[in-house]
Amino acid sequence: MRPADRLFDIIQLLRSSPRALTAAAIAERLEVSTRTIYRDIATLQASGLPIDGASGFGYVLGPGYDLPPLMFTAEEFQTIAVALDLVRRTGDRGLQEAASAVRAKIAAVLPCRPAPVAETPFYVWSGGASVAAVVCMAEVRDAIRDARKIRIDYLSRDGVPSQRIVWPLAVAYFSESTLLGTWCELRQDYRHFRTDRVQDLVILDETYPADRPGLLDGWRALQAGYETRDLPLTAS
Repeated sequence: MRPADRLFDIIQLLRSSPRALTAAAIAERLEVSTRTIYRDIATLQASGLPIDGASGFGYVLGPGYDLPPLMFTAEEFQTIAVALDLVRRTGDRGLQEAASAVRAKIAAVLPCRPAPVAETPFYVWSGGASVAAVVCMAEVRDAIRDARKIRIDYLSRDGVPSQRIVWPLAVAYFSESTLLGTWCELRQDYRHFRTDRVQDLVILDETYPADRPGLLDGWRALQAGYETRDLPLTAS
């Protein structure tokens, strides 16, 4: 987590807590050391934030500080809520946690409290796509951003094992599966792999040489062809 993100999260925790929070409690929530929290609190106080408290007693965010309200209409907030609920269906734990955090942050700065999900006319099924335990989607997303190659041990739909070196380009989320869109070195073509069929996955240090935006444009064109012909996106 970037220091700036952590500082923002500390502010959010203090804003949402009805009582003083100790540095240890904040550190546990953010998965950092207590010493880091003490340093971050000092940084925030030096920046002028009205944080009261002391080591061992806990901290509270005093009056006089607030974020500007977000002016969403009820329909706009419901749209965001449905989108975040859809993200929570992906089976991607990192995105699920991020979606919950986004919703909490938005709710914290709305000028009025949003209606509970139970009171809205929208419902998103709580089931979701499965992801193999060996696949850390956060690491896969990092590999996509960094254009790093991935080695996977994979079982095809017929149960045939293979090992591939792939260039990860995108992740496609469906109701029952999550597909990794790649350029496959073995096939020298675009290939999709279901994450629940991955037996092992290693992020390599080697980056792929081709231009990623160009590869991604080619992948998107391929998907557009599937959509035009109303064909399902299939995996190897």
